[in-house]
Amino acid sequence: MNAPPEDATEAAAELARLAAEIAAHDRAYHEQDSPTVTDAEYDALRRRNTEIEALYPHLARVDSPSRRIGPAPAGGFAKRRHRVPMLSLDNAFDAAEFEEFCQRVRRFLGLKDAVLPLVAEPKIDGLSISLTYEHGRLLHGATRGDGMEGEDVTANLRTMAAVPRTLRGQAPASIEIRGEVFMTKADFLALNAAQEAAGLRLLANPRNGAAGSLRQLDARVTAGRSLSLFAYAMGEASEKVADTHWGFLKRLEEWGFTVNDRSRRLAGAEAAEAFQTEIAAARSGLAYDIDGVVYKIDDLDWQRRLGFVGRTPRWAVAWKFAAEQATTRLEAIAIQVGRTGALTPVARLEAVNVGGVLVTRATLHNEDEIARKDVRPGDTVVLQRAGDVIPQIVSVVDAGRPDRGPAFVFPDHCPVCGSLAARPPGEVVRRCTGGLICPAQTEERLIHFVSRSAFDIEGLGERTLREFHAEGLVRGPADIFHLPEHEAEIAAREGWGDVSARNLMRAIEQRRCIGLARFIYALGIRRIGEANAKLLARHYGSYRAWREQMEAAVVIGSEARSSLGGILRIGPAIAEELAEFFAESRNLDAIDRLAALLDIQDAEPVGDGGALEGKIVVFTGSLESMTRPEARSLAEKLGARVADSVSKKTDLVVLGTDSGGKARRAAELGVPTVDEQAWLKLITEM
Repeated sequence: MNAPPEDATEAAAELARLAAEIAAHDRAYHEQDSPTVTDAEYDALRRRNTEIEALYPHLARVDSPSRRIGPAPAGGFAKRRHRVPMLSLDNAFDAAEFEEFCQRVRRFLGLKDAVLPLVAEPKIDGLSISLTYEHGRLLHGATRGDGMEGEDVTANLRTMAAVPRTLRGQAPASIEIRGEVFMTKADFLALNAAQEAAGLRLLANPRNGAAGSLRQLDARVTAGRSLSLFAYAMGEASEKVADTHWGFLKRLEEWGFTVNDRSRRLAGAEAAEAFQTEIAAARSGLAYDIDGVVYKIDDLDWQRRLGFVGRTPRWAVAWKFAAEQATTRLEAIAIQVGRTGALTPVARLEAVNVGGVLVTRATLHNEDEIARKDVRPGDTVVLQRAGDVIPQIVSVVDAGRPDRGPAFVFPDHCPVCGSLAARPPGEVVRRCTGGLICPAQTEERLIHFVSRSAFDIEGLGERTLREFHAEGLVRGPADIFHLPEHEAEIAAREGWGDVSARNLMRAIEQRRCIGLARFIYALGIRRIGEANAKLLARHYGSYRAWREQMEAAVVIGSEARSSLGGILRIGPAIAEELAEFFAESRNLDAIDRLAALLDIQDAEPVGDGGALEGKIVVFTGSLESMTRPEARSLAEKLGARVADSVSKKTDLVVLGTDSGGKARRAAELGVPTVDEQAWLKLITEM
């Protein structure tokens, strides 16, 4: 296992790398049906991201994989918005991690040592879809896409015998049913044989076969493919259909869906561990591919209470199977420079086939990691596909060979601009001190600025942006919005033309209107990821208020600094990072020049406009009717802004038993307080 980051600086740098790498894999997997890494490698990347965010929750990025389900739907199909988001799952890789999932559920619900009722379902490796039925008839179907919006593949789904056109028996007037379209191993082999006979490209695996078959623009092609479906989940429904998830699965069968016959109702972690062993032993003999087992809390009322965190439900987890290892040759160690100046070593590998995917690179994290494993160019190394960041170099095979090369010397100057690469005491990451004069940092900041979760300017990709930067067309973010002044010049460039240039200018003009959260995230401030940008936008409401309060927060001990650090999940460390950013005059100038060219929209309210909408609420002491995390989650759903500390701007303090210092602080400041019963009455009446 790889060691966790030793400090926040290293953690932030690694989270940035993970966000970019996972986003690229998402696009290859969901949009092109051509994965660039194995499932185990992908899962391990996400797992590493989750582990770091657990250690440093205030560093969670706006574009964090934990906040994102997949890429936006690809072109070629109409778009279909899901009535209820199609979320992804957290992963567990062993019994200890599964037990931790169970403990989290118990802590959230205040259940102590209760045995949890579970339903286990083999995790099919296919394409997730959502089917909407109105009055028992199939209305439309869509892929998962980015979780909020997918591709409308209704015509293709209607060709599948496994998708009921009408539901048998009594069904709700309206219901979304989720499931997995997949291809059996036998059907996949038959399809590839037909492809080979016709001189066509062979498909990599059954998952690619299923995804490619369902996402054909010509539904007749889909009709000629053998596709199967297991149904397993529910989105929006006009009425209650069951009290338990197991009961819902039985209703699915009554309506005419196929439910995986190896699904099992279980009680507690020990039963789950036994089932995991059983299904792993049977895995190779199954007619379809699986990569683990999904375990869900059976009680649907508990599921409702548990709700979601980021992109994942609290009430389910995917326990993945162990992955493999492979050996290859380490050809070189390269150094990359990120937008925060962090120097990151990357292993360049002799291509090795791992689970059907050619792997050519792996992260080495930092210089201490290289020294600890004594990894040197020319070594034969063991790659591990599961665990932390994957591909991960586990060890050196031939460390004792006599002709082994010298130990790798980590550079103490930036390989791009030549500036000193300093490593402050107590930190493990070297960082280029060149700042704005370092082309690598400037380019990476610009690439971040136009990324999908930031300004998302279509047609202004990484390659184009690097070219524009190198030629002086774009030196800073504001310059992007001056590009329309150079339309004729850009149109004359090789590979462009009038239409391409015009489309780019149109895309730029469309992004002059942007939400506050996206704007904050796009600035690339250290530790301000997507989640934190949304928290800040929601807390301050408008660009003007945020800008003024950030400048005021530069002063240590000010009310603005205290209020900023008291925002739940922001805290003093991120407040200090923001204050340092706004203390730099060049940053203020860049923001002001950019904001003058934009229409920055106020943050949208989260709740329904009730009594808690926009109010800053603090919880203190122990609650009897629900746990503190559950109370905070509920308050946020109702539109409140939950803070950790009491200040003059706090609107309400909810007092549990043993309230202590926060209750005294509220009394000193004259902040209204309510006890638990009054809090319950307040939210019940809303």
